[in-house]
Amino acid sequence: MGLPNVGKSTLFNALTKKAVPAENYPFCTIDPSVGIVPVPDDRLWKLSEFSKSAKTIPAVVEFVDIAGLVKGASMGEGLGNKFLQNIREVDAIAEVVRIFEDKDIIHVHNKIDPLSDIEVINLELILADLQTVEKRRAGLQKDIKSHKKEAVEEGEALAKIQKVLEDSKLARTVLASLDEKEIEYVKLLQLLSMKPILYVLNASEAAAKNLTEVKENLPTDEAGIPGPYVEVDPIFEKGFDDLIKKAYETLNLMTYFTTGEDESRAWTIVRDSTAPVAGMAIHTDFRDKFIRAEVIEWDKLLSAGSYAKAREKGLVRTEGKEYVVKDGDVVEFRI
Repeated sequence: MGLPNVGKSTLFNALTKKAVPAENYPFCTIDPSVGIVPVPDDRLWKLSEFSKSAKTIPAVVEFVDIAGLVKGASMGEGLGNKFLQNIREVDAIAEVVRIFEDKDIIHVHNKIDPLSDIEVINLELILADLQTVEKRRAGLQKDIKSHKKEAVEEGEALAKIQKVLEDSKLARTVLASLDEKEIEYVKLLQLLSMKPILYVLNASEAAAKNLTEVKENLPTDEAGIPGPYVEVDPIFEKGFDDLIKKAYETLNLMTYFTTGEDESRAWTIVRDSTAPVAGMAIHTDFRDKFIRAEVIEWDKLLSAGSYAKAREKGLVRTEGKEYVVKDGDVVEFRI
């Protein structure tokens, strides 16, 4: 997402090889387009070659191209609430920021000012969230007055969120001060500015000064760390692998593998998943009927030359229900 004419659809087209309109005028993209993009991972292809697999199936990230957001969107300007709802349905935001100068491509504010663009976009997310929180708090008042425990707890959590939003800060900046129960209450609201944000710097024909200034002044997260960013150039198709990998990381995802003659496959799981939970990526039986998992790091398997030799060397470990699967593990589940 981003302002109109910052290169969102051009980037999406090049990234997904999917034909969606990318003409030079605001609101060309109205309904969101969806593209499924494979995650670049040399490890998978090495495992496939190792096993002489008939099929190779990579992990994927789903990208959604959403219409340009404008100042006042939270109050219904432009396409207003329609695409704010589209944003509400995603797991993380790739915020495309125009760095490049091009007099033939109009800018909605008639000037190139990347930091101002970021401020406009984030403020609209914040204002939309403020409306959501205020409405929910108002709806809780009756139960709070009746001293219903859950309503009181939720009200206190939302008060913390509202204060941050009123200070024009992203809701994510308050995460560190919320306990697990408060976070659960907040999750129910699907707040836009609570979602992880990856800043995608569209640096086609970029002035180095613009790029440096943006990197040095990106909004910070709850720990005061600048938001993650990636540089892309959709015209010359640069930075796409970095974008896909960074999107995967932003979603807090990681990969484990299965490999054999039939197929080698990268499975997507949330970081810090235990073996039974990781097994659900393949089939729910691997959680419900889990007995054990045989695990080896992908590179150790390749170095051993075969599963048989890896077992002889004691490189294949037997792990139980408490094992936390690591990125790059090759796993065989036993049920």
